[in-house]
Amino acid sequence: MQPRIEVGGLTLRPWRESDADAVLKAFSCPEIQRWHVRRMDTRDEAREWIGAWPARWDDETAASWAISRDDEPIGQAGLRHLSLVEASAALSYWVLPEARGAGIAARAAHALIEWAFETLGLQRVSLEHSTVNTASCRVAAKLGFAVEGTLRGSGRHADGWHDMHLHARLRTDGTSCRT
Repeated sequence: MQPRIEVGGLTLRPWRESDADAVLKAFSCPEIQRWHVRRMDTRDEAREWIGAWPARWDDETAASWAISRDDEPIGQAGLRHLSLVEASAALSYWVLPEARGAGIAARAAHALIEWAFETLGLQRVSLEHSTVNTASCRVAAKLGFAVEGTLRGSGRHADGWHDMHLHARLRTDGTSCRT
């Protein structure tokens, strides 16, 4: 069972079927849609998305947590491309519009990264975002992720292929986070 992670008034918790409306709202948000190819039009699709995470956790390939405040989902933080053998993963996150601007993405991601280093024993967590996604670049900087370069034409988004910034943090980089 995926753990709960507490951080300063927020909880990262496993997704529940009752969170389908929040997931549907997120994937309907133009600011979130801009950075995803994935679309969701129905509550059933949202429940399917939620229902896929336990198997990915059990397979040790990926995980996603609802970022919740007062048990209501306000965002997502996750580990993609998880490899316990290679001790690495890629960070993902999004926050609903009404919760933006309060450092929630950085606080939740910081807690998740520290848990991944300490509990899962990861050595490296990477983060990729479109070079024009300045908000994600700010989150990466707050988290202490070093810029490693630009991956040309490697990220497909709703409007086509984007160059992607590659950031990463190593376990040995310490616990720096400016939230």
